[in-house]
Amino acid sequence: MEALPRRPSRRRWLGWLAALAAGPALAQAQRVQTPYRAPKVLFDIYLDHPDKLAAALYWVRSFFQPLFEAPYSLFPEDVRAIVLMHGTEIVTLARHHEARYAEVVQRMRYWAGQGVEFRVCGLALQDYGYRPEDLQPFVRIAPSAITELVHWQNEGYALVVPQITDKRVSIEQIR
Repeated sequence: MEALPRRPSRRRWLGWLAALAAGPALAQAQRVQTPYRAPKVLFDIYLDHPDKLAAALYWVRSFFQPLFEAPYSLFPEDVRAIVLMHGTEIVTLARHHEARYAEVVQRMRYWAGQGVEFRVCGLALQDYGYRPEDLQPFVRIAPSAITELVHWQNEGYALVVPQITDKRVSIEQIR
């Protein structure tokens, strides 16, 4: 004779119901602590308008901020970072534009003081008619941005290309 399947006990049913009711209320996203050590990064900046450089520099801040805070607490000398510019943002580095781009120049000076290297494409400088003496003193001139990209990636630097778009909605509108 075939045994009839057992019906779940009342206690088991109540347990399932409790788990279903409590599950979504207790579930949440979990933070991770990735073991970051001695990162090397190359920010490739090529913008279609110099006013977008302020937004691109937030990518630099977003990279460094968690590294300098607990639990990582890295020192600036523990991190290698290069910002390579070869688009319209080059005009922000020209001394005669310092007043117009004072905020971004101040931020670049700050990051340069933290050990970030700011490099500019020598070919692009020629296109803009700039000479070394026209630029801020924290800038280094590379022969070619493309050649620099290849070189530093071959040296193990991670490539970060900031994506700067025109913001059409605020966070409050879409939250």
